[in-house]
Amino acid sequence: MRIDILTLFPAMFQGPFSESIIKRAVEKRAVEIFLHDIRDYSTDKHKKVDDYPFGGGAGMVMQIDPIARAINKLKDERSYDHILFMTPDGRRFDQQEANRLSLSGNVIILCGHYKGVDHRVREHFVTGEISVGDFVLSGGELAAAVVVDAIVRVLPGVIGDETSALTDSFQDNLLAPPVYTRPSDYNGWKVPEVLLSGNDKLIDEWREQQAFERTRKLRPDLLDD
Repeated sequence: MRIDILTLFPAMFQGPFSESIIKRAVEKRAVEIFLHDIRDYSTDKHKKVDDYPFGGGAGMVMQIDPIARAINKLKDERSYDHILFMTPDGRRFDQQEANRLSLSGNVIILCGHYKGVDHRVREHFVTGEISVGDFVLSGGELAAAVVVDAIVRVLPGVIGDETSALTDSFQDNLLAPPVYTRPSDYNGWKVPEVLLSGNDKLIDEWREQQAFERTRKLRPDLLDD
């Protein structure tokens, strides 16, 4: 899988992408991630990429020309399954969408900033719009990092035990059951006996029941789906 990220602030990805699972995924060549500074595609001598909105109003808007140049250059080099725009008014991102996108070959992710992008970018280039929640961030970079992490961790071979990702919360519209590790007794707080029984059938039944109960209590909306 190849992911190209268009951003005004590529340095914001250095931390998230140079540690943990994403770093290992890149080293294993399960994914290629390329960062592109949109300013590099500006024809303005000062590398300007924003301007005032037509019709007036507060804030600045990212111009269409540098974004179009960046996208067209990438599309001239290869085909893309998706061109995604990170925006608060996009489709709410969830585990099912992460699973679906993980099956893609090449993906472009565009990070907005300021008051957003010229709407013609969304009309003529973008194929999907994603939100990570009903709130506004300073830009799309942090949201894009979240989306990339969620996609990459379910790619084959990225996690040592691939069944681990399949038992995460939301994979089957249920929250994950409680997990415990050693010691089995800490300050009198004991691990449930069933987990120490060695009976796989009982353990699986307990985990399924716990997942359902936690979902019913904490996220009943998932059961409505």
